[in-house]
Amino acid sequence: MVKLIYCITRKEGMAVDAFQRYWRETHAPIAAAIPGVRRYVQCHTLPALYNGDSAPAYDGAAELWFDDLDALRAAMRSPESEAARADERNFIDHSHVVAFVTEEKPVVGS
Repeated sequence: MVKLIYCITRKEGMAVDAFQRYWRETHAPIAAAIPGVRRYVQCHTLPALYNGDSAPAYDGAAELWFDDLDALRAAMRSPESEAARADERNFIDHSHVVAFVTEEKPVVGS
């Protein structure tokens, strides 16, 4: 298995609660429809970590698991993936994202 980790930041002016709700309720079903996705997890930054002096570096991270790199590449070429990328424009600031592909190496637990 390989995992795509996608660290994201909300669009300027979008409230944290609105961002998290949109991501969870509107975007999640779109992203979950991408072919070949074996698991999809959203990691939302805790609202308590936002304060007047500093903001978290990212508002969250999406984790998408695929059988292998070929499955990931095929998924990224799909119309469903294009639909997910198009929807991202509604809530993500693409000037501040990071994405990388990993293979897990468990250290504690399974």
